[in-house]
Amino acid sequence: MRVVVDTNIVFSMLASGCGDLAMRVLIPSEIVFYAPRFLFVELFKHSARILEATRLPEENVLEALNELMESLHLIESSTISVGTWMRARELCHDVDIKDTPFVALALHLDADLWTDDDELKRGLRAKGFHQFFEPLR
Repeated sequence: MRVVVDTNIVFSMLASGCGDLAMRVLIPSEIVFYAPRFLFVELFKHSARILEATRLPEENVLEALNELMESLHLIESSTISVGTWMRARELCHDVDIKDTPFVALALHLDADLWTDDDELKRGLRAKGFHQFFEPLR
């Protein structure tokens, strides 16, 4: 199973001091996690907020980030076709345009999208996108 991981999932994992994606799902061996390389930019942009939320030493957060990055396959945006980008933009433009790279990658890989953003899910479902990963917790 292929799963594209959204920034909010990664943020919440780092904020809890955990970088192991497999710890959040019951059958980790069956799942391969992906993210657009853009994810790293988003994490860097919010690094101060992540450190504040964790209340952990920076070294612990960086260790969790390293663990997380080792469990993710980062994909270059340039590998996604223009048509797929256009479809993702169409799906996201009036929902949350910042999620376009994640939706584009999910479409490109025919993967599920893992997000905790209920507004995004509602908006995408209303447009016919139903490829969501819902881990058993």
